Order: sequence, then structure tokens, then C-alpha cells
Amino acid sequence: MARMRIVRALVIVSLVMAGVGCARMPKPPRPDGATPAAARQYTFAWRYGADDGSLAPRGGTSRGPAVTLDADPGAAWEGLHAPGLTPLERDRRAILAMAGTFRTTFDFLEVLGFKPGFKPDRPYQSWGTEYVYVVRDEPRFISLQHLLVMFMQGADGKVAGPFVTKHWRQDWRHQDTELMTYRGRLTWARERLSAAAARGAWTQAVYQVDDSPRYAAVGRWEHFAGVSTWRSDRTWRPLPRREWSVRKDYDVLIGTNQVTITPAGWVHEEDNLKIALDPVSGAPGATVSKELGLNRYERIVGFDDAAGRQYQQRTEPFWAEVRRAWADVVRRHSRFALRAAPDEGQLFVPLFEYAEKLDEGAAFDAAAARAFATRTVESYVAPRQ
Repeated sequence: MARMRIVRALVIVSLVMAGVGCARMPKPPRPDGATPAAARQYTFAWRYGADDGSLAPRGGTSRGPAVTLDADPGAAWEGLHAPGLTPLERDRRAILAMAGTFRTTFDFLEVLGFKPGFKPDRPYQSWGTEYVYVVRDEPRFISLQHLLVMFMQGADGKVAGPFVTKHWRQDWRHQDTELMTYRGRLTWARERLSAAAARGAWTQAVYQVDDSPRYAAVGRWEHFAGVSTWRSDRTWRPLPRREWSVRKDYDVLIGTNQVTITPAGWVHEEDNLKIALDPVSGAPGATVSKELGLNRYERIVGFDDAAGRQYQQRTEPFWAEVRRAWADVVRRHSRFALRAAPDEGQLFVPLFEYAEKLDEGAAFDAAAARAFATRTVESYVAPRQ
């Protein structure tokens, strides 16, 4: 039973990250090759015309039951706009407003090509339901963990679930002068900022489902005319799961991120260049295309997220040990590489299986968990060349 549950969880995280399921998708192209009008979900896209449907959005075909969006702006939004806050406290409240239970939608579109004969990839769409909780809330540090809490609706209308899967994590540090940045080829290296460059800034460090590093970006919150937005500097990122399984023509995303808090939740905007690295130097080489991304997190009510809260309560002590093990890797290595992409290499499977047993009620042994987390995380790191 435990093995079946972990397999289902791995399938769900794969579907959401790769976009091959968990999405409400348009009808498929008609037999004559024309794309149905109902499938044209973009007003900002490559021409569909009477093409063969090759630019119809990719993603998934499975569905979840209907959810209810929260019409009330809520305490987080009201608190963000309270008068008399210090700049630091307003920044903190903007970050904390990203916690809650959300319907999430992910949309990506290639808008420019830079190679002769460029043909755009199909637009990408996916969705999920996420419970985001606060791991730590300190004056200058906030950590938010995302959990997928998914219900699936079959063709017969029956609903299965909930299925809970640990998703990504985001750590925010104020005036951080040291961060681990992605350098391509599954390699991360320590980068230092001057005190002047870090003044007033927040670092957003993003981690993968197994708490391995993904990317880190530096930016500043701007609160203007009731709008709170954080804008990053130019940031290197590994290929996302939605891309590495289908694209082999580029090596890294280099772009900017923007997070905006809304009364309904929050929105993450991406402006990415898809770049092939020089095979010898690892420096940016040819730019393949430019992609825009829009990820919406809309707060929902009446949604049963109890399974996510249970997972949080029962597994958080173990994941704290995993985070500690990764922090030790970062402390000991100013530069390190992973032996495989964590999702592509399925390196996260042992960690997920351990957490699954705890979620099912197994007793937590701190010493055993620490030893297992250390041993598993160390196995990720490639031997030094």
C-alpha cells in the first residue's frame, strides 16, 4: 500500500511539473487538422489560423473537481496595506501573503525566435491545487513550503484523492550577501554581494521537491499605489521539468522573475531566454528563443486541504533534517555539481518514500532521520573533478 501511494505521488508531481496531466485542456484538433475555436485560449500567441493543430497548447488532459475562489481579499491583503508600516515590515507582509491554499495555473509561451527557420514550441498549460505553509518566520528570513494536494475527477465523474506531494520551496532573506547561484551543467557556486548591492534587497532562493537547490535571485520589493511587486535581477535556472523531457536545443534559462500580490492571491511572471551554453567554456552561446510565463495563485475556500496539513505535521521534522543536510553541503563546498538532475534521475524517490512512511503514521526517530537524510543527500553530489 505504501509503495502504491508513493508511486501515485511521484506520478502527480511528474504530471504537474512536466505538464502531461493535471490540466484542463482544450478539445483536440479536428480530423481535418483545424484547431477548434474553443481551443484558442491565447490572445497573445502565434497565429493559429487553419493550421494543423501543431501549436495547440500542450499540457495535460486530466481534470480536478471544481473549486471555489475566495471573493474576500482577506487578512493578509488588508495587513499588507495597513498604514504606518516600516518598509521592511511591508516587504515581510507581502512575502507572507503568499501562504495559503490556492488554485494554481501555469502558462508559458515562446514569443520570439533567434535562429534561422525558428519554429515556436507549443504553448504550455498546467494547473494544480496547492497548500503553501510557513516553515519559518523570522525578522529577516521567511521560508514557504508548497505542497500539492490533488483530487482527480475521472470521465465517469468520480473523484479520487486526496494525493499529497511535496512541491517546491522558496526562502526569502533580507540583505543577503551570500547565495548559491546556478552556473549550468548541474553546477551551483557561491556568489557574494557587497553590502551596498544587498542594501534593501531580498534574495529569493528556490529549491526543488527534494530540497536540492534550483536557483537564487536578488531583487527589491516596490510598494506603489497599492501594488506590491518584487522584481529580480537576471538569473540563471536549470531547465524546468516541463522542458527537459521534450527539449534538447538549449541548456539554461536566463531571465527575470516578478512576483505581485493581489487581493485574490499572487502572480509570478517570468521573462526567460532559452540559451545554449558553449560546450567548452560553459559561457552563454546561442539564444534559441524568448519565453514569457504567467503563474497564477488564486486563493480558494471550501477546499479540503486536511491531508496537506497532516503531511506537514507528520513529515516536517524529517524535511528539516533534509534541509540541514543540504545546508551542510553548501557550507562545505563553495562550488558543487549534482550527479544527475534530481527529477530526471529520480534521486528524490528515497526521500519521498521515507516521508510517506511518516505520513502513514510511522514514529519519527530524529537520529535515524538525520543519518538517512545525510547519507541520501551526500549521494546526490558528484565527485569533485
